[in-house]
Amino acid sequence: MSDELKNKSGKVKVMYVRSDDDSDKRTHNPRTGKGGGRSGASRPEAGRRPSRDGKTHDRGPRDRDDRPRETSPWRTVSRAPGEEAADKPDHGGISGKSFVDPEVIRRQRAEETRVYGENACQALFMSRPDCIVRAWFIQSVTPRFKEALRWMAANRKAYHVVDDAELTKASGTEHHGGVCFLIKKRNGTSVQQWVREAAEEDCVLALEDVGNPHNLGAIMRSCAHFGVKGVIVQDAAVMESGAAIRTAEGGAEHVQPITGDSVIDALEQFRRAGYAIVTTSSHKGTPLYKAELPKKMVLVLGQERDGLSDAALDSADLSVAIEGTGNVESLNVSVATGVLLAEWWRQNKA
Repeated sequence: MSDELKNKSGKVKVMYVRSDDDSDKRTHNPRTGKGGGRSGASRPEAGRRPSRDGKTHDRGPRDRDDRPRETSPWRTVSRAPGEEAADKPDHGGISGKSFVDPEVIRRQRAEETRVYGENACQALFMSRPDCIVRAWFIQSVTPRFKEALRWMAANRKAYHVVDDAELTKASGTEHHGGVCFLIKKRNGTSVQQWVREAAEEDCVLALEDVGNPHNLGAIMRSCAHFGVKGVIVQDAAVMESGAAIRTAEGGAEHVQPITGDSVIDALEQFRRAGYAIVTTSSHKGTPLYKAELPKKMVLVLGQERDGLSDAALDSADLSVAIEGTGNVESLNVSVATGVLLAEWWRQNKA
């Protein structure tokens, strides 16, 4: 609502709330301590005069020139149209739209992602609750998220209980599982930091051009099951997609992305740190169940259609093949990952 009104003369009337001690502040001299309006109690006869019958009647507060003093809590000031007030009140963006930098919005959206699925969201809350920005639930799942709801309320995290249609809109999918979190994405760990903290028996997965979120989710699930905690990827964000985390069914919280300038550069850094580089081949590799898999190794996998690049194949210390009937060209990359990691676990951990 505008706080400006025009009168017949064309001038604009601006109304401000009058302070209770406004008159005192107008005339008081802070240097001498003199002046300042006096309250009605100190001038008992102010605004009173005797009438013809000798009685005194209260005419209300008067100014020095005997005009009625303004008693309204509003103070009116006139100015010409277009003339700005000298002391325009600052409403803090409440009475009008605040400016929001579009670049800030773009940066926030790039740093955030939506995660959905009951198991995925439960595991995420247990592992890294501080990354949660906002949450949506349907009523039927809220009893299973009581602890998360209490934590969000205590930490002033916004959450909404909505119907299925609203949750589909918020999550961007019909397969939301009744819950969706808006979260801050994780940053990738460097190779240097990883090798500095690695155990003596350590298997790291390297994915070259594997971007299908459902394959990534299944791969992370197998990694969590067989104790593989690091995955080398070109961009850590591919492991934070909603579809990948939902497919991982909580496994994403046990796997960290490892990033570098490129997958090939990361492989070379791991080799210098004492890791063996193991690749896969459908035809030329050593049969998996006859190969001795190193305790410290990086297992390199590529997309199904083109396989690994020549640079990745040339970096290998060992190449293995998963033998089978030969009825199909190869296994799905996520299935192959599970088979390979299971054999590494059997040889080194079981």
